[in-house]
Formats: sequence, structure tokens, C-alpha cells
Amino acid sequence: MFGENEGLGHGSENWCIPFRYRSSDDESSDKVVEVLMIDTPSGPGLLFPKGGWENDETVEEAAVREAIEEAGVRGELMGFLGDYHFKSKTQQDEFSPDGLCRAAMYALFVNEELESWPEQNTRNRSWVTIPEAVEKCRHAWMTDALVLGFNKWHAENMSDE
Repeated sequence: MFGENEGLGHGSENWCIPFRYRSSDDESSDKVVEVLMIDTPSGPGLLFPKGGWENDETVEEAAVREAIEEAGVRGELMGFLGDYHFKSKTQQDEFSPDGLCRAAMYALFVNEELESWPEQNTRNRSWVTIPEAVEKCRHAWMTDALVLGFNKWHAENMSDE
């Protein structure tokens, strides 16, 4: 679909930034962009849905699946936001002693919020504005993906919304 992630391998994950619009709280007709973040039992702060992919699916399909499994939302994958690099203790092994990983990040326009989803017992979801998300992101690289990736992509591609 987007083609930027041919050959993703060990230490690679698919992430998405689920987003929606809500009406502004003031008298204007402006729409406010909200992003969906999830918590995890593994630590403080919020994350975006992520995970690996199965052998029978594309990286894009995996990003959509992870949004359903972890955050309970369905939507349309709208664009590739970039690759972001980070370290993960769970990815440390003989091939990557530092646990270096690459996150392929996508924008997902949410059109359905599920009442029940596979990981609802271990994850809570929160719709937040971009400034709130910046404050709540668990990792600095994730803040970069939101501010430098999503905001730039949204301004260039969704200005008519």
C-alpha cells in the first residue's frame, strides 16, 4: 500500500497514531484533532498501539490489526509517517545486544470505536489533544513521531477536514 517498509525485519514494529476530529468547545466551527493513546501495565505514560506482524499479512495490515487488538478501534490507514528508532529491552538478544528497534509509524483515521476488544482488560484508552499527548507520551521518540511526523503529515494531507 505505502511501500516504504519493504524488508522490515528483526527489531521492527508497526505503530499507528489513531486520530479523529471533534467539534471545538468554543463558538467557532473549528475541529479539534484528538489522538488515541493507551496505557500498559509495564510503566507510566501513554503509548500508541503497536506490534509485530504475522507472516500472512503486510506491515500495514499489522498496524490496523494492532489498533483493533490493543485500542479497540477500526479505521482507515491514511499515510506513512516515517520510521523512528528506539531501544527496547525486550528486543535485546545476540543479534541486537542494544535492543535497537525501528518503528514504522502510520496515521489511522478512526471510524469505529469498539465496545469490547481483545486487550481491554490490560489496556485503557484515552482520547487526547495533540498538546496533551505530547505531555503524556512515555518516550521522547514517540513525541517526535507525533510532532514531527503526524502534525506535518496532517497539515500537508488533511487540511480540508
